[in-house]
Amino acid sequence: MKTRRRYSKKIYMAAILAVTLTGCGKKSPLDPGNPVSLTVWHYYNGSQQAAFDTLVEDFNDTVGKEKGIYVQSYSQGSVSDLEAAVRDSIGGKVGAAAMPDIFSSYADTAYEVEQAGALANLSDYLDKEELGKYVDSYIEEGCIAVDGSLRIFPTAKSTEIMMINRTDWEPFAEATGASLEDLKTMEGVAATAKAYYEWTDGQTPDVEGDGQAFYGRDAMANYFIIGLQQLGVEIFHVENGQLTINTPKEELHRLWDNYYIPMVKGYFGAYGSFRSDDVKTGELLAYTGSTSSAMYFPNQVELEDKSYPIDYIVMMAPVFEGGRPYAVQQGAGMVVSKSDEKHEYASVEFLKWFTETENNLQFGCVSGYLPVLKEANSREKLDQVIADQQLTVAPKTYDCLTTIFQEMDGLTLYTNKSFENGSAARKVLEYHLADQAAADRAAVVSAMEQGKTLEEAAAPYVTEEAFNEWYDSFCSALGQGAGK
Repeated sequence: MKTRRRYSKKIYMAAILAVTLTGCGKKSPLDPGNPVSLTVWHYYNGSQQAAFDTLVEDFNDTVGKEKGIYVQSYSQGSVSDLEAAVRDSIGGKVGAAAMPDIFSSYADTAYEVEQAGALANLSDYLDKEELGKYVDSYIEEGCIAVDGSLRIFPTAKSTEIMMINRTDWEPFAEATGASLEDLKTMEGVAATAKAYYEWTDGQTPDVEGDGQAFYGRDAMANYFIIGLQQLGVEIFHVENGQLTINTPKEELHRLWDNYYIPMVKGYFGAYGSFRSDDVKTGELLAYTGSTSSAMYFPNQVELEDKSYPIDYIVMMAPVFEGGRPYAVQQGAGMVVSKSDEKHEYASVEFLKWFTETENNLQFGCVSGYLPVLKEANSREKLDQVIADQQLTVAPKTYDCLTTIFQEMDGLTLYTNKSFENGSAARKVLEYHLADQAAADRAAVVSAMEQGKTLEEAAAPYVTEEAFNEWYDSFCSALGQGAGK
């Protein structure tokens, strides 16, 4: 995969050095006649859980049996449920289960567990050649230890895409001249959403102000982190373990202009738990979300009095006009609990097997996650695995993965480095602007119901004074969240 990757050479070379010194030539402590049992906790559900469990079973019947490893996997429900279970185990809470040998973890949680001294040093079990097979930025993300050694094993990653209800897009585009080309930038999305609101409002000339929202997005934290990165600003800069928060007013104004204002005016929307839910109910036409959400894009719109089938379009997530082509790098990896050599070695052997090209792509075909080996990130490899394994792949998932593979050449994947209070700081990004936009949109709707036009109702919320008030509140909340 010829992708430009933003990564710290210092950290990456430290990881290379660590595995070169400790990983090479390590003899297996396993005994096939006395197999070691491993417990894995994850947050997969539904088809993702079924796919993971199938691969675990395959491992146990083949490589696991040969090497003397038996893996048992358990879903803990949601990501938050899994994190709570891990914290309870580490804290020795009464009734808590013993720490698993392996568990899914995002970087912020892994950093917290690492600070407690509870994670195994994976660099002890990987040599330079093995490490080099993985996408460099995925390895860098996992090097959260003070000495730069690896703690998070990359197992499946995702980024963001845009999905569009093609069936309802086409008549709008034909009537107004709207183009998919416009949706490549955030400014273009906002302008298109305004045009869609006005077009749908015009369908009922006797009812004023009943236009429909066009667009929404999941994961507002990504909007801030990646949006600012596209504009040349790293909001969370971590150097030698020290955090600097960068909140330049001009760049944040652009984010406010292209999310808050369209939300307040009803051009954007957020109604259900996820934006794919809003497409299903006909309240949105398009959204930005994780590649793993592709499977949830609905096959039909369900209104109160009718339903109808829809087709879809997959596009890359929009970039700010004139911005650099950054996209989010996300998705939990797997970490190994610190225990003994036998269990840690066996855990790494399972994770290496799970991330082999065929196995990882098999999981990705169901989950929508990107594979983590460099060689696996191509349409050709995906097609080969589908043919060899005779897999049935949902067209939406296939189109999502191949769209990313096709665009990878000019894309830079990014995730911020871990830091103390990282989870709390991210929650500020997730909710601060979104919650205010939702509350102010409700006030605008109320004012319109009392007879004001949209422009009159929205006017108090879209002034420079309103932005400055939000900006000051946002900076204060972000500093508090990060413990500054």
